[in-house]
Amino acid sequence: MSRRFKSPRKAALAVLNSGTRLTTKSGRFLGQLVAVDPPRLTPNQLAWLGDLLDKASLPPMRDWDGR
Repeated sequence: MSRRFKSPRKAALAVLNSGTRLTTKSGRFLGQLVAVDPPRLTPNQLAWLGDLLDKASLPPMRDWDGR
């Protein structure tokens, strides 16, 4: 069973360090998650992060309630 990420920050760092080619917009989004760690992500942002994890062949996030 693959390890799942406990927070958006950890997931974003993993994508950034994976070497996956990103768009500028995706890089900014991930950088914001690392630097700012927003208190809540919208469902669309969580889906986007999930898509980026999948693209990088990384495990998904655990269910995350924003705390």
